[in-house]
Amino acid sequence: MKNTYESPFNSRYASKQMQELFSPDMKFKTWRRLWIALAKVEKELGLNITDEQINEMKKYENDINYDTAELKEKEFRHDVMAHIHAYGEQCPNARSIIHLGATSCYVGDNTDLIIMTEALKLIKKKLILLIDHLSHFALKYKDMPTLGFTHFQPAQLVTVGKRATLWIHDLLIDLYDLDYLLANMEFLGSKGTTGTQASFMELFNNDHEKVRKLDMLIANEMGFKSVFPVSGQTYTRKQDSRILNVLSGIAQSAYKFGNDLRLLQSMKEIEEPFEKKQVGSSAMAYKRNPMRSERICALARYVVVNALNPAITASTQWFERSLDDSANKRICIPEGFLAIDAILELYINIAGGLVVYPKVIKKHIYEELPFMATENIMMEAVKRGKDRQELHERIRIHSMEAAKQVKEKGKENDLIERIVSDKLFGLSIEEINKVLDPKNYVGRAPQQVEEFINENVKPVLEKNSVEDMEIDLRV
Repeated sequence: MKNTYESPFNSRYASKQMQELFSPDMKFKTWRRLWIALAKVEKELGLNITDEQINEMKKYENDINYDTAELKEKEFRHDVMAHIHAYGEQCPNARSIIHLGATSCYVGDNTDLIIMTEALKLIKKKLILLIDHLSHFALKYKDMPTLGFTHFQPAQLVTVGKRATLWIHDLLIDLYDLDYLLANMEFLGSKGTTGTQASFMELFNNDHEKVRKLDMLIANEMGFKSVFPVSGQTYTRKQDSRILNVLSGIAQSAYKFGNDLRLLQSMKEIEEPFEKKQVGSSAMAYKRNPMRSERICALARYVVVNALNPAITASTQWFERSLDDSANKRICIPEGFLAIDAILELYINIAGGLVVYPKVIKKHIYEELPFMATENIMMEAVKRGKDRQELHERIRIHSMEAAKQVKEKGKENDLIERIVSDKLFGLSIEEINKVLDPKNYVGRAPQQVEEFINENVKPVLEKNSVEDMEIDLRV
């Protein structure tokens, strides 16, 4: 409908895979899986629950009667109770044991943890693919000199590939954080209304061991190896903050790349992909705006700021639980994932199609290299018996005059011509050109690229294969 607000994450940005993970259908089907798991484990531990009841619940696990649930929610003003009653209407024999002993957070919080875990796995796949693309780019251009910048002022030369390793390194840090988070994802389990498991103690006649087993068996049933050791009614909201901080880290890395590429595209050295029929500007037809990079930066800014939501929520929870987390959490968690998903899709697209312009890069190098090469030129002349202090003064004078030609008159840098014509140096243009070879000024950049890719990146890529990875790029 065109007269109803629609999230741009659905219509423009996030992949279908990520949208499905945070869809109502995924949530409510997971609720039913959790109710089935609860019934199975309660039966296993001795409660009077039959296989017929469990099989009836399984029959309707993915067949949700949404119309009934919506009517019940209007009646009860409680989404969990609405779905319990809707499920019970489909499963009359199991109606009495659905949600037995549990509180709303049993389905709500555990579902959130399941979905966020799956979403993190999807993010990891895309992060790996992105690192793979950038690694190929870094190796391809490991030897190509380019101007380095500090304070966005020309500095010593680096290589195009070496600069790409800085982007990759940031992403590796994000991947390490993500791996740690995934390895330590815990389940809420069955903790009850204030985290004491009192309702389950009642069900199991104060059998502590059975209640402890219930907690772990449900977690195992849902694919988790551990549960939060203690909680209130909810899992600690610091977990949401931890997760969105990792997403924020990825956004920060992408933002850095996006800004770098926007500057490089302005300098006409490297550009993001530009489609044959793509329009850069509605008014200025000649423009090739860095649209994808700008979108990365726009979305990354949102993710970085959005990480404050769970941080503030975690800070302001009251005792064993309050409900001021719910509305905020329903928005900030899914949108954080949808945004970072869109960012990675854009980044993957750009990294796989970067366009490099070697002649422009070389032109910019030679506009600045004469100044950088003056010390080497001076040393070459000293080897021929010239006076170092006298040469230094001559270079200072020539450099000032050459800079004036560039800045005040808009002319080319003529420092080299001035030095060649100065008989004090006694160097021919051929001899100076040898000194001016850009490869003499990149230090260990090519070797650093190879070492970094071989020692730090390849082990990660070999451990996490990118082959046959199905990713829905919406660019």
